[in-house]
Amino acid sequence: MAGRHGDRRSDCGRASPLAAVRVCATGLVLLMGGLGCAAARQPVPQGLPSGHAVRSHQVLLLTDQRLPQEEQILQELGEIRTRLTETLSLPPGEREVVVYLFSDRDRYARYMRETHPNLPARRAFFIGTPRELAVYAHWGEQVMVDLRHEYTHGLLHAAVGRVPLWLDEGIAEYFEVGSSDSRHLNREHVDPLANAAAAGWRPDLRRLERLEEVVEMRREDYQEAWAWVHYLLHEAPGGQELLSQYLRELRRGGAPPPLSARLGADLPAAEARLVQYISELGRGVRVSPAGFFTSRSPF
Repeated sequence: MAGRHGDRRSDCGRASPLAAVRVCATGLVLLMGGLGCAAARQPVPQGLPSGHAVRSHQVLLLTDQRLPQEEQILQELGEIRTRLTETLSLPPGEREVVVYLFSDRDRYARYMRETHPNLPARRAFFIGTPRELAVYAHWGEQVMVDLRHEYTHGLLHAAVGRVPLWLDEGIAEYFEVGSSDSRHLNREHVDPLANAAAAGWRPDLRRLERLEEVVEMRREDYQEAWAWVHYLLHEAPGGQELLSQYLRELRRGGAPPPLSARLGADLPAAEARLVQYISELGRGVRVSPAGFFTSRSPF
């Protein structure tokens, strides 16, 4: 397995098909929350943080000792859970997301090398298996961004199950932005995309949908995935409903038609409008809040 292009953010990929495992990794570290009470837990593998456990809503946070920022972390994670379920009109799912938060980078890196030697070096991972939805991260400057990103992966897999790679990453990139920014503008994506659009860049949703392994995804693919999610949730009439309906169909199982097929003949117009939208974001045009549903065509 290979990591994402560069080391800034999340890499999501599939391990052996027989293992039914999805792995997502970030070059950052994660952190999220909602207040809770201490939780008992079965013995964890050697090397994992295990001295202190606290459970809140759909997250179990495991550390070596109680952190002064514990309530902030849990509150942030709880807000992510609320925003994701409300924005995407999804039930929260029944499976708990376990967050292993290491106290320092060296111990985290040593554990990941010994336990998952085939994974690339990243600051945080989400690893989903039938047994556990787990986030591995370490304390650091970017811990909140990483936790928001990887916890989003966990929530999606708990609520929906398997999600197409591009959409899984696009949604995680969207929700990794802190709750203080209701516009969910990820400047690390907006500015490069706006510059690329000015130079002639055009999106290609069908190509994104064909990506199945992280090794196939470039930095530009993460940026485009975020752009589609942001556009559908904030700009396209009916876009939020279209995205939510697709996720609900994925939750029911089977292989529903991809978003590009749902757009049909409107796809070229949608891609052209996305370029215009990104250009407007780059110029600082006001962004509408997510949450408006309409029965009109998204494009």
